[in-house]
Amino acid sequence: MSDYLIKNAKIVSEGKTFISDVLIRNQRIEKIAPSLQVNFKVQEIDATGLYLLPGVIDDQVHFREPGLTHKAEIYTEARAAVAGGVTSFMEMPNTVPPAFTLELLEKKYERAKAVSLANYSFYLGTSNDNLEEIKRLNERKNEICGLKIFMGSSTGNLLVNDPIVLDNVFSTSEVLIATHCEEESIIRANYEKLKAEKGILEPADHPVIRNAENCFESSHKAIQFAQKHGSRLHILHITTEKELQLFSNMLPLEEKRITCEVCVHHLTFTAADYQDKGYLIKCNPAIKAGFNKDALWKALLDDRLDVIATDHAPHQLSEKGYTRDANGELTPLDTATYENAHAGLPLVQHSLPLMLRYVKEGKISIEKVVEKMSHAVARCFQIKDRGYIREGYFADLVLVNMDHPVRVTPESLYSKCGWSPFEGAHMPVTIEKTFVSGHLAYSNQKFDESIKGERLAFNR
Repeated sequence: MSDYLIKNAKIVSEGKTFISDVLIRNQRIEKIAPSLQVNFKVQEIDATGLYLLPGVIDDQVHFREPGLTHKAEIYTEARAAVAGGVTSFMEMPNTVPPAFTLELLEKKYERAKAVSLANYSFYLGTSNDNLEEIKRLNERKNEICGLKIFMGSSTGNLLVNDPIVLDNVFSTSEVLIATHCEEESIIRANYEKLKAEKGILEPADHPVIRNAENCFESSHKAIQFAQKHGSRLHILHITTEKELQLFSNMLPLEEKRITCEVCVHHLTFTAADYQDKGYLIKCNPAIKAGFNKDALWKALLDDRLDVIATDHAPHQLSEKGYTRDANGELTPLDTATYENAHAGLPLVQHSLPLMLRYVKEGKISIEKVVEKMSHAVARCFQIKDRGYIREGYFADLVLVNMDHPVRVTPESLYSKCGWSPFEGAHMPVTIEKTFVSGHLAYSNQKFDESIKGERLAFNR
């Protein structure tokens, strides 16, 4: 592995932006100081005018392997992540078979070790009968990011909504519990009512069926279980103004036992976008009315929302109800229905460029973006030696040109599904280089796959 000396970068870390040099040696950041000189061989990178950020840590992705590799693979999605400045990911258990046992989980780690350009961790899934596996997970809390509970039937057979099972899980788990919070009974009642009224449902019906009440009731239930047992709870992808009353900014993140995240698409789209985007932006929980997006932004900036993630969830275009026409444009299929259009968006390649677009628009500072996408994720999950630009930490770093816009085209996409809800849009920044554990994995649209990412470790 080569050593690197990055010169004259605008470093963004821990609430400050300053110009300095960074020496990368033996996978780690050895020195941060102006005008660094070394007496050994390094590759020097002139970063004048560029921003150096800690790599993004995405705590919620679906890379579809094993069993769903027609949609995505760890290999393809990790490349897309690195191209977008995401250096570490935590992947969900809704694969085929679901990751309900530590043995199945280890097979995913073995695969990632062989093919993933990014650093990685995987959640253990929760079923109605794997309590013994959860107890075993407690013994390995420093090796695995957490436990995932689907409290609404977002996907597959992972629904867990039996209160006795949930009580047992919350009382047993000593690791972070990440929850998808939606209330299945409310979703089902809303669907049946609307279906009876309309007959044929449309994309804009999605936030009516998966409404704010559904999200609030489930999030409230999860918090009650966590408070009862003192569990470490992290609620994923908050989407509603109503839910935000459940969260506080009165404690430092390290002292919170209950935390939450927001995803980039819920900061970007509203229910009005179903008219143009249709099922391309169908996801669970649903994108909702615009006042919810406004409330999410406010809560992000005042620290009621702790981290930013993607919920990257790729599907084939045909599964979303679309095809490409002769001009390469995305066109709805006549056979697409509300029931057969899959929920989920591919987002991991564009989460950082998107948030930096909001920096340029004045909605958020670059220091806050770094805090919410890197620092806070590392603190929330107690990740060892990552998430900051600090001497001694792993060199997970991203060099960004904030003055070089690029257009999102099908040819620029690295996710296996080959489409993006941002196609045609201009991102006002360019990810120039991405270092993963000191390895220059991506540079100016080229990958170096000679060294793979590493398994995340946790200080617990």
